[in-house]
Amino acid sequence: MPHDEAPAARGHQDWLGEADALIPRLPTRHRVAGADADGSGSAFPVVSPRDGRVVALVADGGEKEVDLAVAAARRAFDSGPWPRMSPVERGRVLLRIADLVEEHRSELALTVTLENGKPITESYGVELRALAGTFRWYGQLADKLTDESPHTGPGALALVTREPSGVVGAVVPWNFPLTLAAWKVAPALAAGCAVVLKPSELTPLSALSLGRIADEAGLPPGVLNVVAGGGPTAGRALGTHPDVDVIAFTGSTAVGRHFLRYAADSNLKRVWLELGGKSPNIVLPDAPDLATAAATAAWGIFFNQGEMCTAPSRLLVHASVADEVTDAVVARAGTLRVGDPLDPATEMGALAGAARVAAVQDHVRRGADAGARLRAGGSPRHVVPGGAYFDPTVLDRVTPDMALAREEIFGPVLSVLTFDTLDEAVALANDTEYGLAAGLWTSDLSTAHTVARRLRAGTVWVNCYEEGDLTVPFGGYKQSGHGRDKSIHALEKYTELKTTWIQL
Repeated sequence: MPHDEAPAARGHQDWLGEADALIPRLPTRHRVAGADADGSGSAFPVVSPRDGRVVALVADGGEKEVDLAVAAARRAFDSGPWPRMSPVERGRVLLRIADLVEEHRSELALTVTLENGKPITESYGVELRALAGTFRWYGQLADKLTDESPHTGPGALALVTREPSGVVGAVVPWNFPLTLAAWKVAPALAAGCAVVLKPSELTPLSALSLGRIADEAGLPPGVLNVVAGGGPTAGRALGTHPDVDVIAFTGSTAVGRHFLRYAADSNLKRVWLELGGKSPNIVLPDAPDLATAAATAAWGIFFNQGEMCTAPSRLLVHASVADEVTDAVVARAGTLRVGDPLDPATEMGALAGAARVAAVQDHVRRGADAGARLRAGGSPRHVVPGGAYFDPTVLDRVTPDMALAREEIFGPVLSVLTFDTLDEAVALANDTEYGLAAGLWTSDLSTAHTVARRLRAGTVWVNCYEEGDLTVPFGGYKQSGHGRDKSIHALEKYTELKTTWIQL
């Protein structure tokens, strides 16, 4: 399969043909200690939300499979070469992983689209770019970290060093299966840890492929293991395992609570959580360009079918410009091309499955029953027979007490609320149990700074949304979790601080 062509260079029929050729070759076995592993022999189906067909039967992991993977990781960390390699050597392996990701870019992107339903253009241009870029960034960072030597009196020498934490259990969701895996695996490997990666049971295929690529790149056996399986089985086994030192989890707040309990009931392992969001996007009347603000609001909620923890699902608009901004978002929703994710012309693909469609429709119905006005969408879209598609949806006249304004929908549904004063806007924005991200549109520099400081969110975008790169941390406040992915700060999750005091 070619790896150097952008998706648009191939047509719909080309991608359909490549999908048919790839499906029989998809990985279906766990990756443990550098080799494929069958486990107990049971399997679960991976259903493509594109058309509802089973694309693979994947080995189902539980306590036995997690035990084997953790034991392999423990050996690799306790007695293997990886933690003892120089940072330069570890960095070279991460760079080789990035190179191999680029070589297999089309195949990996197609795998993501088949199991996840997002458009092939986004799998290729967003997901795979993030995967390769993350491994490359941490590969380049690995030998540039320094320890500390605090000033002491003349009779002593103090050293503060960072050491790898040990075995990391990384549990990632289905909405960005490779991006979020990379955000956890790459810094953990750069720090010298060994990892057991458990992907969502909805999207295990791309993670299993990544495990094979990492071994091909020269990662010592057992340093990265991938176990497919369900949350109550494989996830719980990983969370309660006494030989796991750190859990790094991205997913729902409800499941995050489980991992904290697992840690309390086992070895008090550190648990780092990146959880849900109900992010506000505030548009003030002095926004530099209301048309751009509206277009960005529409893009933000409909990108990745709205299945994004940072999605700007609450549009807070000043009453004086609410009609103008809302009308523009509604117009964009009406022209957005919902289609087959294997068609490069598609702008919004399939939701993660039929259950997601039903849940999103229920949210919309309850919102309308509570008094919100449906301005666009609100119904499933029939695109590919058997597929899971939903219209881009906008509701206004939403009030702060409605579920539409409080619950994470995780779908292409925008709730519009209005305000009259800046203080009211800030109060509305912070009136949520979450605190992952926020947006603000204003031409006033002082307003930008003061409001950003008042917003209880891990990231605040001003006159943009969902921008940034690997140099900045990502994570939330409140029930959106704690700890940070991306940037040098991610290494703090996978290292221990040691003080050495030498009396001279």
